[in-house]
Amino acid sequence: MRSVSNPPDYSRRQEEERTGVEIASKVLGKNNKPGHAPFYTGDSPGFGAVFDICSPSEQPLSRHIMLTSKTSASLSPEDKAYLQYKGVFNMPRKETCDELLQAYFHHVHPIMPHLKAETWQSEGFSSRKAMKETMYSRAKCLHNNGGETDHTVLLQSALLLGFYHSEADTYTQPWFWLGVAISLCQTMGLHRFSAAVCASSPITESQQRLWRRLWWTCFFRDRWLSLTMGRPLRININDCNTVQPSANDMLNDFAELPESITAAYVPKDLPQLAEYWVMIIQLTQLLGESLTLCYQPFGNTSSFQQVEALEQKVLRFQLPEYQETGQSPLATFYLYHLQLHYQAFVITFYRPFITKDPEGLPASRQEAWRAHVRNQINAAALQTNAILDNLAHEKLLEYSGPMTPPLIVPAMHVHLLNCKSSDPVSRRLGLNKIEVCMIVLEQMQHTHPCSSVFRVLPDFASKSSPPQDDSADDPLAGITIDENAIDALMDEVSIFNFWESLNNMQT
Repeated sequence: MRSVSNPPDYSRRQEEERTGVEIASKVLGKNNKPGHAPFYTGDSPGFGAVFDICSPSEQPLSRHIMLTSKTSASLSPEDKAYLQYKGVFNMPRKETCDELLQAYFHHVHPIMPHLKAETWQSEGFSSRKAMKETMYSRAKCLHNNGGETDHTVLLQSALLLGFYHSEADTYTQPWFWLGVAISLCQTMGLHRFSAAVCASSPITESQQRLWRRLWWTCFFRDRWLSLTMGRPLRININDCNTVQPSANDMLNDFAELPESITAAYVPKDLPQLAEYWVMIIQLTQLLGESLTLCYQPFGNTSSFQQVEALEQKVLRFQLPEYQETGQSPLATFYLYHLQLHYQAFVITFYRPFITKDPEGLPASRQEAWRAHVRNQINAAALQTNAILDNLAHEKLLEYSGPMTPPLIVPAMHVHLLNCKSSDPVSRRLGLNKIEVCMIVLEQMQHTHPCSSVFRVLPDFASKSSPPQDDSADDPLAGITIDENAIDALMDEVSIFNFWESLNNMQT
């Protein structure tokens, strides 16, 4: 009798049935076979709640289990030919690969990416931007067509792809890839990794540390991209209880590496960079609270008591102000970058109260509160310019990453507001401070395309009416800044909307 091979649908159905049985047996503790593929059964009212009813001890069961790993899908000859055509198998020279690895562990692994000019030149690219575009195109193609099934790998690659900006996609790709990364996180249950879950979880400690870092990196990107792009927050912090990150979560990645590898690729300041990373996550939590409290257009108006409570958290946040002895330029840049995040956050927190008092603010305190708000945002904007000055004088602008240009824009909000002052000196100082920001953005635009978006202000300054005779010495005398446009401008949470609103002022 001739044998008949099973059709693809039948084999697929058998695989699904085996997976279903494995999930149930793992959750109920009847299968202790080690696995490597994370699976999250979900919480009530999801289907995972059914398992609690079946538990002999009538105690809630583990929601995080490790299933038997599935091998990556085998590619058809047609898929391989397509990937070959797209150039994803074309590797750079060994020297360039070593340089890329070193750049990753210095800049991507802790925070952001960076490449030396000699690297892209040796590979035959016309610019750093051209090399980034080609590498991004290849990585994106491989992510979508490579047959990878490991969710952790897909999550890591989505986060990396999300650091790429280009003019061609109107700067939307970071937002798209962040959505992919957060969806993978929630599928794997990385948002529900409390201390109690960690203590009883079958997941290894090293895996838990990695997942904490991945989750909090997604959280960091969610809050700052929401501010930058004026998009809604994707992560509801009230739905999450993952353990707070620590510096050791990063440092333990390298604990067992040979010294020769560590010396070649890992920055010597990694412990300090890890501490800065933890601080920026803590600051990001405050940013999330501020965006939720003050910037949700259809939410309740924030009360003065709520604003005061959040302000106390802001005032308690300890920001490092000075460099460590012997600190490298890399670590010095990260310190400045942390400070830029902080100043941008302070302006973001106080900005709504320039034009609108919190609900319930006593009349007797209104004048003092408004003066306090103005002093706080002016101090933060002034400090931003001081940091930019340090970055320029210490030749650290080459370390800037995709997030650096947007961090400058909140200070420019404040400087532009001061250009509305009736005092000629204040107006001139405001314009001079904006000019400092523009110079820095000009230096970064060759690497980070979004910098060019933020440099439309010279057009605004050039469209002015003829100055009056009694104000010939005032360079801003001929510029008309509409008060309604400024007030609307200062209410914008989106940095991109901020620049769109300049069109209302160029009349």
